[in-house]
Amino acid sequence: MLTKYLTGVSTAFSPFNARSGKTIRNFLALLPPNARSTMAIDVKMFGQSEAQKPASLSLKFKDGKEMELDLEKMKLKDIQVEVDRHSRILRRKDELSG
Repeated sequence: MLTKYLTGVSTAFSPFNARSGKTIRNFLALLPPNARSTMAIDVKMFGQSEAQKPASLSLKFKDGKEMELDLEKMKLKDIQVEVDRHSRILRRKDELSG
């Protein structure tokens, strides 16, 4: 997954919700170890009483684009595809300009 062009990750989820909680935890685990120094990461966890609340994942890229991903319909692989798709566009722009 190309994370070079990510500037912000904001997420809210319940670790007690098996579907969305696992997806977000796995996504956060894919971020590189130096991610906290290169991007803003905001993680909010819901309590057990809010386990059925829908999870959210919001991504910000260097070009200013913001993505709100629907985690009820998407799996980890789908999230990776979306991030890589936009990151490849930004990488292509960088190669052409510099």
